[in-house]
Amino acid sequence: MSQVFSEQTHQNMLARIPECTGREIADWLHAVDEGPALFRFEEKVSWLRTEHNLAYGHAKAIIHEHDLRRAARKFQ
Repeated sequence: MSQVFSEQTHQNMLARIPECTGREIADWLHAVDEGPALFRFEEKVSWLRTEHNLAYGHAKAIIHEHDLRRAARKFQ
């Protein structure tokens, strides 16, 4: 997992995604969970961009958030 943006930039990107894409973050995270079993960060970003026609920055923010939440679940 890589830090893609500063924390503030990441939060700002997440806040804008619903307005820009018409879907909530939870919907995007579910789409990643249900998508293909890709391992590399950039593969996941590329899949979101291709499959869902997302901008590169939005796709990176979604995958980064997905990775953060998955890592947090491992520690619970």
